[in-house]
Amino acid sequence: MRGLVRISAAILLCAGVANAVAQTYPERPIRMVVPFPAGGGTDNLARLLTTSLANKLHWTITVDNKPGAGGNLALDNVAKSRPDGYTFVMAQTDNVVLNPLLYGKLSYDPVKDLEAVSSVASGPAVIVVRGDSPYRTLADVVAAAKAKPGALTVATPGTGTIAHLITQLWQNASGVKFTHVPYKGMAQAVPDLIGGQVDMYIGSIPTLLSQIQGGKVRALGVTTAKRSPVLPEVPTYTESGIRGVELASVWGVMAPAGTPKAIVDKWNAEINELLKQPDVRQKILATGAELLGGSPRSLTDLYASERARLAPVVREADIKLD
Repeated sequence: MRGLVRISAAILLCAGVANAVAQTYPERPIRMVVPFPAGGGTDNLARLLTTSLANKLHWTITVDNKPGAGGNLALDNVAKSRPDGYTFVMAQTDNVVLNPLLYGKLSYDPVKDLEAVSSVASGPAVIVVRGDSPYRTLADVVAAAKAKPGALTVATPGTGTIAHLITQLWQNASGVKFTHVPYKGMAQAVPDLIGGQVDMYIGSIPTLLSQIQGGKVRALGVTTAKRSPVLPEVPTYTESGIRGVELASVWGVMAPAGTPKAIVDKWNAEINELLKQPDVRQKILATGAELLGGSPRSLTDLYASERARLAPVVREADIKLD
């Protein structure tokens, strides 16, 4: 009986501590780390989320852009930060799912060192060329690449990103050779595409939609099974006769492993509530992204299932980064 009393007291004490943490939090500014430069799709989504939370809850949240190494610099920084609820990262499939498959050794383990908070949205990738490019279809690109192997350049947001994997899968599926040009993000790559320094760019629809709609770049194909509602005229890779190139990025908020459950639950509840707000929903959907949300466990399971699905794809494509 005494043991049961002690256990009950311990449970009540933990619950009391959790409630106290939730009631006093936050006591100082919160940092949201973004693995890409300012101005890209991941950065825009992070800023929309943090600004909306700050306005609603009167929190101070700063966005800290840490681009480089396919997101590894940012995730390593967060993984090694104190798990006190004051550091988060806008992670995505590129860095959480692909990097462990592509790199022989990482300085952090995204499964063990990071904790899921909430999924936010997902978005397919799209291949674009400059507005006055002679290439009007994916078939045009494949024909040109076969005529001059290695002559066409494909820019991506970085080595080890989904766009990089798409480049490899596209080459394997079509029997062509491109020259991969990795950047640190869209903000640096798209001006070079428009200026003619590179021939193509692969990025997410949310990142590129405004440039496509403005005519600065031309979309040739999307990497989902169905066409995007915001780009209904753009065919999928499968429709263009290129099979096996179906990938999308899933954005999710994560924190250092060991972050207090009360704080994780608070963030999860606030993000899910935010995704129900008409103005926030409209802004995200207008970019071509799909709204997600859900429990921390659902994000963990989603990334795990994608890791299991893509592992054999990476092996078969023989893609390795070190």
